[in-house]
Amino acid sequence: MKYILMMQGKIADWKAQNSTTWPPGAFQAHIDFLISLNKTLTESGELASVVALTSPEDSRIVRAGPGGQPAITDGPFPEAKEFLAGYWIVDVDSHERALQIAAVASTAPGPDGAPMNMPIEVRPVMGAPGEEM
Repeated sequence: MKYILMMQGKIADWKAQNSTTWPPGAFQAHIDFLISLNKTLTESGELASVVALTSPEDSRIVRAGPGGQPAITDGPFPEAKEFLAGYWIVDVDSHERALQIAAVASTAPGPDGAPMNMPIEVRPVMGAPGEEM
């Protein structure tokens, strides 16, 4: 069964701690951890997809405007306290395995090298309309 594992981040943390403010080598250690996790999941056949997203400042909200034209609201969105930093789609044998992978992902090292314990939302993935669900 496929699951999406969504890595959440706090906007306040993003502004205070990002690749330009972390101690030398700390951000690379974070990235190396994620690369290793992705490699492990690829080798086990469990990784279907992984996506890292840019900062919330790059976000736009789009709704249908008059005549179906895009009505765009620029970010950042100060009312939001958290944002989606990235996600994995995993294809695993059980819900428990998806939870285990999320727990590992949560331990990515932060600026001080300690596990960040980021929240990872785990949700089953349904098929697209018309596909077997």
